[in-house]
Amino acid sequence: MKEHHLQLNPAKTELLVFPANPAVEHDITVQLAATTVTPSKSIRNLGVTIDNRLNFTDHISKTTRSCRFTLYNIRKIRPFLSEHATQLFVQSLVITRLDYCNALIAGLPACAIIPLQMIQNAAACLVFNEPKRAHVPPLHVSLHWLPVDARIKFKALMLAYRTVTGSAPAYLKSFMQSYVPTRSLRSAKEHRLVVPTQRGTKTLSRTFRFIVPCWWNNLPNSIREADSLSVFKK
Repeated sequence: MKEHHLQLNPAKTELLVFPANPAVEHDITVQLAATTVTPSKSIRNLGVTIDNRLNFTDHISKTTRSCRFTLYNIRKIRPFLSEHATQLFVQSLVITRLDYCNALIAGLPACAIIPLQMIQNAAACLVFNEPKRAHVPPLHVSLHWLPVDARIKFKALMLAYRTVTGSAPAYLKSFMQSYVPTRSLRSAKEHRLVVPTQRGTKTLSRTFRFIVPCWWNNLPNSIREADSLSVFKK
């Protein structure tokens, strides 16, 4: 940091330790100049709160709290807004917040994503000025909104398509490998990806390297062979 003329800010310097056994407490400290950095159970980076167990409960809680406050403010001025204006407000201030870095929570159990889905349901009711207990699936269809879990999967599969076609950042290519059978098989022409062997904790099964190839291989071959990203989205 001295070589790049940077100054250490102790208030913003955090250390996150991923224990192999969550039941074991680690007493680790790092000395940086005159500052001693101790481990934290969660850290914040680029607006995402990452915890040492990678269940993202703190991140989901903070996201829902922020979105709920925004919806509260929009609801106060809803009588003065048209339906279209309300939709623009909600999509720019709430839905984008739900979509931000949502690929990180891919593979979480459905119960963990329920708070985010409830925010999306409340947003749809607010756009159409419906009561909170209204039936929301038709509202989502009218707004062309995918459910939260489908939005996460949709984004991850778009990254997979861009990686397979060579338009994704180079570092993503190291996470995915095209499937090449050892002998001549029909599956060689199906554009499949290699699914790594799952070893260790269940957290590894939620990594980009493991879960995205599984989702990709489950797609119909006609979708995997799409000529362009726009065709793949449709």
